[in-house]
Amino acid sequence: MAMELATHSWISATPWCTAILAALLLFLHRFHRRRYNLPPGPKPWPIIGNLNLISPLPHQSLHTLSQKYGPIMHLRFGSKPVVVGSSVEMAKAFLKTHDASFASRPKFSAGKYTTYNYSDILWAPYGPYLSQARRLCFRHLLCPKALVSQEYIREEENNTLLYKLFISANTTILLKELLYDSNLNIISRMVLGKNEKFDRFLEHVLDEHNEKRKGVKDYVAKDMVDVLLQVAEDPTLEVKLERDGVKGITMDLILAGSQSSAIIVEWAISELLKNPMTLKKATEELDRVIGRQRWVKEEDIAKLPYMEAIVKETMRLHPLAPLITPRLARYDCNVGGYDIPKGTIVLVNVWAISRDPSIWDNPNEFFPERFKDKTIDVKGHNFELLPFGAGRRACLGKNLGLKVVQSTLANMVHGFSWRLPDNMKEEDLNMEEISLLTTSRKEPLVVVAEARLPSHLYTALGSSEVHFS
Repeated sequence: MAMELATHSWISATPWCTAILAALLLFLHRFHRRRYNLPPGPKPWPIIGNLNLISPLPHQSLHTLSQKYGPIMHLRFGSKPVVVGSSVEMAKAFLKTHDASFASRPKFSAGKYTTYNYSDILWAPYGPYLSQARRLCFRHLLCPKALVSQEYIREEENNTLLYKLFISANTTILLKELLYDSNLNIISRMVLGKNEKFDRFLEHVLDEHNEKRKGVKDYVAKDMVDVLLQVAEDPTLEVKLERDGVKGITMDLILAGSQSSAIIVEWAISELLKNPMTLKKATEELDRVIGRQRWVKEEDIAKLPYMEAIVKETMRLHPLAPLITPRLARYDCNVGGYDIPKGTIVLVNVWAISRDPSIWDNPNEFFPERFKDKTIDVKGHNFELLPFGAGRRACLGKNLGLKVVQSTLANMVHGFSWRLPDNMKEEDLNMEEISLLTTSRKEPLVVVAEARLPSHLYTALGSSEVHFS
């Protein structure tokens, strides 16, 4: 009986002992856990963290917060720790000085299910697979030699765009649709080998390419999908490229290539309409350098510094990714005297840097002349202007993107006079933005174009003969 009572008392006390032991262990863990010197930031709420402070335009919200808490600040998005850099110094620290420490990506559910379990380039974690995928795309699609060999594709699709503008002259045009179609055609022909219009599933695209290669000895790859499928069969690869990897990389190339250039050109035309004197100067430069008897070639861009400055200024005021795609701290690191624990999500607010009055005079004004006699580039070497990011995770397609944007914009300005419809004044043009995957115009731009060159240049665009000389 005594034994039974003792046993019963022990069993009754067990939950209490367990609870006390658990609390003691938790206390000891917290007591011995390293105390981090985190950057300043707003106090988070339970569960939601600081998400209550973030608007539908997060880059603007974070810019406002940085003016209170400084160029490096710590927040919580739900339970996730986030550090935001909002100055040139912080951008350089995260993307150059400590680039290797922040070279990975956070794992979001959206990334897992839309990129074939992070098998693409944008969201793949840092490691051998990512390095291999970037090398493949650069070598076969985006290196200088490959870009030169594919110039005819860009010229042909540019001709098609210009001809569509010509036949739509003096009518209202929804510009983004034409730009998007043109860019989608360019990247589809480069990656898929033909204009797919993206109305087929990637599985069908891969099957179609495999069928073409079947039974052909020493088959020569004709596009990027062919290259990826051939590489996937290579037994010497450091990391095997699975079918999902081929689809993920292909999807990255198509989506990034088709949207980004169209959005930038739409913003550029918007700013030129808002600033007619800038448009006049650009037209005068084109008439002086190119003349009125031919279209602009890619090789002409280097002789058009004002046009280059317009593109830079557009990218400064309207960065496509105002918060560089999130990075992830791979291990504990110290930046600016503050601790950044492993697993922290890191954001660099290039939108805020582009509006820093200590760097840019009148930062909210569109003023391409600010780049005159300055060697600021957009490829990640100058941290005050980072439209393509920098470091190990910089945009792989920046050279292609620049070629498409510069030549498209130059030919549109050279070939057409632009105005707003229905006697609308430039001050009435809404320049609000909307932030989804990229930051584009909230209201798509509607314009009217009028041909300004000799008529034979336009009619030639609609024929098989192409006049680029």
